Amino acid sequence: MKILIVEDEATISAFLQKGLKEEGFFVDAAKDGNEAIMLASSNQYDVIVLDILLPGKNGYEVCSELRASGNYTPVLMLTALDSVDERVKGLNTGADDYLVKPFAFKELLARVNALLRRPRETFERVLRVSDLSIDTVSHTVRRGDVEIELSPKEYRLLEYLARNAHQVLSRTQIAESVWDQDFFSDSNVVDVYIRYLRKKIDDPFPTKLINTVRGFGYRLG
Repeated sequence: MKILIVEDEATISAFLQKGLKEEGFFVDAAKDGNEAIMLASSNQYDVIVLDILLPGKNGYEVCSELRASGNYTPVLMLTALDSVDERVKGLNTGADDYLVKPFAFKELLARVNALLRRPRETFERVLRVSDLSIDTVSHTVRRGDVEIELSPKEYRLLEYLARNAHQVLSRTQIAESVWDQDFFSDSNVVDVYIRYLRKKIDDPFPTKLINTVRGFGYRLG
């Protein structure tokens, strides 16, 4: 397993490198954001341990740039900033976990191992189903040459359907994945948003992509 440590404080960086090497990891280190992007773009890492307060590009910028380029290596952010807003900001830029300084090495190691145990999802920048294309970075949706404007929730629903194209998805699966909440059987929120999507994605075009599978749910493609 190979880990990239991005930390400008030499003492902390050396401490992390020593500890992770003793645990059997191969370790590279970067001292600033620009070097981190260069290393992460030219090497394959299993986890990136990323400080936020860095010279040059900060950790938020590094994480955002990596995600925008299609790099979805798990990121554990390190910071001395312990406010909820800072943690939320870090997670919203694409970080997978967050650890506040000072921390015990055994906790960092546990978090790294937890990230390594996660199933690695396959990410593609552009999802395609028939003549429908979805740019997952810019959130641009097109059918052929026609650009389609969607609300944030409509987009999230469409991306979920596209990532599971040609599979029948139940209303419960869709609701719990797109709305991040338990699904109540008497709720029609999924059906409502499927109708919204059909008006934009299907109705203006001869080929219909959103299919109802009676008694089960919906399928894209």
